[in-house]
Amino acid sequence: MKTKLFFSIILISLFSCSKKNEKENTNLKIERNDSVEKILNLSKSKPSFFEKKKLIDKAYEIVSNGDNSLQSRNYLSKIIFEYYYINDLESVNNTSKYLLKLSKKTNDSINLGVAYRSKAFYFKSKNVLDSSFYYYFKSEKLYQNLNDRLNLANVLLNKGMVQYKGGNNLGAELSLTRAQNLFNELNEQQKLFETLIVLGNVSEELKEFDKSLIYHTKALEKAKELEKESKTHREAICYNNIGFVYEKLNDYNKAIQNFNLGLKDIGIRKDLPDLYANLLDNLAYSKLKTNKTEGLPQMFYTSLKIRDSLNSISNIIVSNIHLSQYYASIGNIKTAEKYAKNALKISRTSKTPIDILLSLQQASDVDISNASNYNKEYVKLSDSLQIIERKSKDRFASIELETEEIKQENQGLAEANRNLLYFFVVTFIVVVLLFVVRAQRARTRELLYKQAQQKANEDIYNLMMSQQAIIDESRSKEKKRLAQDLHDGVLGRMFGLRLNLDSLNSSTEEDAVQKRFELLNELKTIEQDIREISHDLNREKQVLINNFVSIVHNLLEEQKNSFEANVTYSIDENVVWDKIGNAIKINLYRILQEGLQNINKYANASNIVVKIKGDEENVYLKIQDDGVGFDVNKKSKGIGMQNMISRTHDCKGIIDITSKKDEGTKIVITIPIETKQPVIIPQE
Repeated sequence: MKTKLFFSIILISLFSCSKKNEKENTNLKIERNDSVEKILNLSKSKPSFFEKKKLIDKAYEIVSNGDNSLQSRNYLSKIIFEYYYINDLESVNNTSKYLLKLSKKTNDSINLGVAYRSKAFYFKSKNVLDSSFYYYFKSEKLYQNLNDRLNLANVLLNKGMVQYKGGNNLGAELSLTRAQNLFNELNEQQKLFETLIVLGNVSEELKEFDKSLIYHTKALEKAKELEKESKTHREAICYNNIGFVYEKLNDYNKAIQNFNLGLKDIGIRKDLPDLYANLLDNLAYSKLKTNKTEGLPQMFYTSLKIRDSLNSISNIIVSNIHLSQYYASIGNIKTAEKYAKNALKISRTSKTPIDILLSLQQASDVDISNASNYNKEYVKLSDSLQIIERKSKDRFASIELETEEIKQENQGLAEANRNLLYFFVVTFIVVVLLFVVRAQRARTRELLYKQAQQKANEDIYNLMMSQQAIIDESRSKEKKRLAQDLHDGVLGRMFGLRLNLDSLNSSTEEDAVQKRFELLNELKTIEQDIREISHDLNREKQVLINNFVSIVHNLLEEQKNSFEANVTYSIDENVVWDKIGNAIKINLYRILQEGLQNINKYANASNIVVKIKGDEENVYLKIQDDGVGFDVNKKSKGIGMQNMISRTHDCKGIIDITSKKDEGTKIVITIPIETKQPVIIPQE
């Protein structure tokens, strides 16, 4: 295994202090009227953490009790940086929160940017990467709108760092490339050097080793230029990173060459002991891989000792793994198992997934008896780690997307409100127009219904009066004809016959008997004439015109002309309407009329079929449509339907209603025929 140095973008000087320093009485005399500027300047001259913090806290107290002026917000920005320099992260967070609140109220973009960056730094230090990314992204958009290229470049660099730590290497590469271009344009060589190092590390994680070498080589060139101005061991950092990439490429000889170049910087052991330990451990590992065991395992032990003193947990784990690998290579399995178990124990205590994975892998390689258990745990943890990395990438993308969407929503809020107002106005006008049109159509339809109802009532009344007039006229004519036939025919002949019979009663002639027989025959003839008169009277009644069919025909034709639905109807010509009472006819007409009205109101039908049939016992009415239909079991019946049922029952009939949703409705009514009057059957 091997270790690389992840170069910190911001070098923080940690002012560690003992309990003695924290408890000592500084005897600082601070007056309430001391200026904030004076207090902050005084804090810089104090040697101990406790003294510095007490003075900075005093400055914060003065500012927080003041007004929300630009000077107060500027002081808060300075106080944040002072807390940052003494590594008081919680105070950085609290002061940033207060500055954020004040800056939002006054729309102070400059101090708002400071607050965002400070919040992002705090969450990055706490390894809460999604929150850190959120605030870096907000500050990025702010500086972009302000066209503050230097601050924008710094934010992009730190944002790329967060994305890299969160496993979003592609996103990190995009952010860092933008930062590189800006630093290049602004001629910020130190920041460009730092950006190139992180880009090299990102490319290495993406397995683009050639690109990684290019970035680290460019960083080395920048380091050589910058080292002329100040000695900060930049070249040693670059050599360590270049050697690490060669290790990835299994080119251990070039790796050894670069690690040795880095170790030539004598000052790093004192100034950057963590870098020195990394170079030493990486060099020892590359030698192990090339079987150059000179100086081994002492180099591993020296590196481990330094890391123990620095309490660098991840690097301590790596040192134990490397020692395990070394002893396994020389066949000392027992010692190899010891260091592998040490690494696993420490990694489980630290609960860092990547360290646990590395330790499990080494333990399974040297502890053959427990290799199966180690491998199972390795697979389980590896799968969960991949899921976490995917979620982390998704969180970054989600935050970026959601923040961008919120910005777009805010920018378009006024326009959206206007469009919404226009929409409501237009919608209101359309709804009013539709209501007026619909109300007008409803009134027109209601008027048509009333007119049709009135006309139907008039037709029924006229039908009844016409039938009665025909009956009365027929009776009058029949009476007159009967009187004429009886008077002119039958009565005259009866009178002559009576006289002849009287004369025969007194006659003694021999032919009187013969004459009586002749007169009896004449009586039979008169009887036959009377029978024929009676038959003619009966036939006259049967041919009286009944205009019920005509009224029904008119109703259906009017339906055709008044509404869009196609009407098909048929009336059985064999129905003997003379046998059917007027009450039945009126009820049939009303039922048909009500059925058509229901179709017009509710059915939205395209086709209507009406059939009237009859036989010796019943008359049948069928009304069918292809409209929307209804559930006969659930839908409550209106007054119209109740009237149809009531009229059918009044005629002692049966009504059958069949309907389904979107399948139309069919109504079949069966009414028994009531004979209007006895029919006289002539006897032959």
